[in-house]
Amino acid sequence: MAELLIAAENIVTAAQGAGSQGAGGQGAGGQGAGGQGAGSHGAGSQSSGAAALSPGWVLIEDGWITAVGEGDPPRTPDEHLPHGVLVPGFVDLQVNGYYGVEFDAAREPEWRMVAARLPETGTTSFVPTFITAPLPQLYDRLSTAAALIPALTGAAGDAHDPSARVLGVHVEGPFINPVRGGAHNPDWMTDPAPEAVQGLLDAAQGALRIITLAPERAGALDAIREFTRHGVLASVGHSDALAHQVAEAADAGARMVTHLFNGQRPLHHREPGVVGQALADHRLTSGLIADFRHVAGPVTAVAFAAAPHRIALVTDAAACAGMPPGPYLLGGQRIELPAGDGVPPVRPGGTLAGSALRMDVAVSNMVSVGVSLPVAVSAATRIPADLAGRADLGRIAPGARADLAWLGAGLRARATWIAGRRTR
Repeated sequence: MAELLIAAENIVTAAQGAGSQGAGGQGAGGQGAGGQGAGSHGAGSQSSGAAALSPGWVLIEDGWITAVGEGDPPRTPDEHLPHGVLVPGFVDLQVNGYYGVEFDAAREPEWRMVAARLPETGTTSFVPTFITAPLPQLYDRLSTAAALIPALTGAAGDAHDPSARVLGVHVEGPFINPVRGGAHNPDWMTDPAPEAVQGLLDAAQGALRIITLAPERAGALDAIREFTRHGVLASVGHSDALAHQVAEAADAGARMVTHLFNGQRPLHHREPGVVGQALADHRLTSGLIADFRHVAGPVTAVAFAAAPHRIALVTDAAACAGMPPGPYLLGGQRIELPAGDGVPPVRPGGTLAGSALRMDVAVSNMVSVGVSLPVAVSAATRIPADLAGRADLGRIAPGARADLAWLGAGLRARATWIAGRRTR
């Protein structure tokens, strides 16, 4: 691949130490499957280390960023972005589906289509998510996904049709608490018995990236230790745990909280619950659905203020995302997407069931409630990348992969690059 030089009027780097959010916790398993630490390419290259460059430029070689600078580029650029802002490609750790596709169906053409289209939203890496199901079904779906992911990962560098990177699978359940089950089927929830934990690990063949579970369930702390030992990021979610039980989960290796405020014991001034411990415990980074329906705008701002460096924006998108109103499936069961911009889907009884959110909209929403653009961008890029153990993603810095998004009016994605190849 030829060298590519991009000049932009504005760049938000999200680079470590650049004045934006830092990583609140290290992803389980170090670099993660296929991960490579930033800095392995372009050693000695120029880098400003600033959170924002106005103007700035990025030099890309063979799919990697080799230099970043402020001011005029060293030669005539191959691409010039005269307005908007260039940011790292977004990293979404919780995507149940998109564009009419439910990921747990695990069919290659549909996964490939979604991976090809997600860059329209600025997302260049994502974690397909399976929600609670009977264990034998989860084993089958994980086994199928494990066979799909290597081919899809290769497509990320395809010269003709680059697609968003698939970072592994997030299994949300079935080791969760029906008291906080939300849209999950309580009949399929169960304790994380050793044989069930091993069954998931065996079926996934290394493709399991995140597991959401309730630490108060019998055997959960041992399960967290076992998942962590195998490089799986353990996340507290759909849980009625007391604060001390969440702290015990972190002691056992948990480093994430799934969709903060939703499906968990809330903050109380005498019992902090899951929310309070998530905000106070510096070992934990929380996913946050910033559609302002799951969590009110002012409360999302409180989360950023209370837990700097430890908020990761997620969509929790369902199959209805990017689609017209109507009926869809989540976990094989019916949901309905009502009419209205940004309105989330619901189960027949009215329970929220995922979202229809875009990552670029999540970033824009956070900026609208007073979070700075560098901090909001970091929460959608470097923070989740680091949490997933992928220090080669989510930043504009020498040694990082050249996955980029150009945001225009309203901070909507205008173009993306994956491995330095423009997708739109």
